[in-house]
Amino acid sequence: MVNNLIQVLKKQPGLKQLIEGCAKRDNKSEELLYKTFYGYLSGVVFRYVQEKNSLNELVNDAFIRIFKKIDTFAFNGPPEELQKAFKGWIGRIAANAAIDSIRTKKKLLYVDDIADETIMNIAVKAPDNLSYQDIIELINGLPPIQQLIFNMHQVEGFSHDEIAQKFNIPTSTSRVYLTRARVKLVELYQKSMMTYNGE
Repeated sequence: MVNNLIQVLKKQPGLKQLIEGCAKRDNKSEELLYKTFYGYLSGVVFRYVQEKNSLNELVNDAFIRIFKKIDTFAFNGPPEELQKAFKGWIGRIAANAAIDSIRTKKKLLYVDDIADETIMNIAVKAPDNLSYQDIIELINGLPPIQQLIFNMHQVEGFSHDEIAQKFNIPTSTSRVYLTRARVKLVELYQKSMMTYNGE
């Protein structure tokens, strides 16, 4: 039985072959790629949308975009870096699908007292001893606009110029919201520590 399992695993195409198969619109390659990366892309989309039906819909939308664009994916680095590069590429597509959905459904970006530039000068140092789950809970405690921009900039790697372009806002607005998110995260962390220590 173990030998049979090993033989089956050996017959599975590598990522390079899988990508090439998808570029040729091979259904089996697309199905295997979908099954392989569904969990990963669900995690990416979950950072933006937690409602299950919307999450599944957006992950599927991301895969449609991936299959349409997969022939444009190019990688010339060492083979051991292929998976990391490909995950970064599909992760960016999934993040864009989620962001586009947010942008069309509601107007999150509003300029309240954004002119308060003094907040830009606050230096924030986050603690190093947080677990992944702690970080997710803290990020989920941010106001929606701060959460969105924090995820886009700090997690997905969008530049402030890219964020500004997507939402038709000044670059400085994106920077201010990111700084506010960092300040708020430290506040939330301090509150959680006070609760944990019974203060």
